Amino acid sequence: MAGFHSLACQVRDAGNDRALRRHSLRRCLERFAPYGHRATWWHLCDRHGIAPEDRGADPLRLVAALEELEDARAVWLEYERHFAERRRREKHDGLRRPEWAWAGEAVVRCADPDVRPEGALGEVLRRLVKALESEPGTGCPVCGDQELRWPAPAERGHWDGPVCAGCGIVVPRPALSESA
Repeated sequence: MAGFHSLACQVRDAGNDRALRRHSLRRCLERFAPYGHRATWWHLCDRHGIAPEDRGADPLRLVAALEELEDARAVWLEYERHFAERRRREKHDGLRRPEWAWAGEAVVRCADPDVRPEGALGEVLRRLVKALESEPGTGCPVCGDQELRWPAPAERGHWDGPVCAGCGIVVPRPALSESA
């Protein structure tokens, strides 16, 4: 099973046909899809002018989409590295239960794949990381909207948190104060 880096190399390889390059980009989303697989794919397609079902997409557009995904992945991997270092220190100091730990494949889960934050993936993740590393707030850490809707238990799926009315993400509970 190929890793993210190997798949990225296949996207960039001019010797590969367009269908393989597109397929490799889609497979990169199996390793890192910050909004969830479908929402991240649609986001990349919208931002880079790729038709979601186009098997012969322009290789330059595929590489641009890959670069956006790689930037976001680098942001998240750095956050995970810092989180792991902090947890090691906390465990050493006797804090055995973190207040929160990431437990999902989508970093910024979108409740509806059609409704996603504006801007590049990396910038959205930078805003989220900043919120997770600071004091909890009352609004969405990505777009700042104050209107958050708690879905009914049957709608929640495997994530837990309110949905932002502005950008559609499921806001992680650690980013919210008790008053939110």
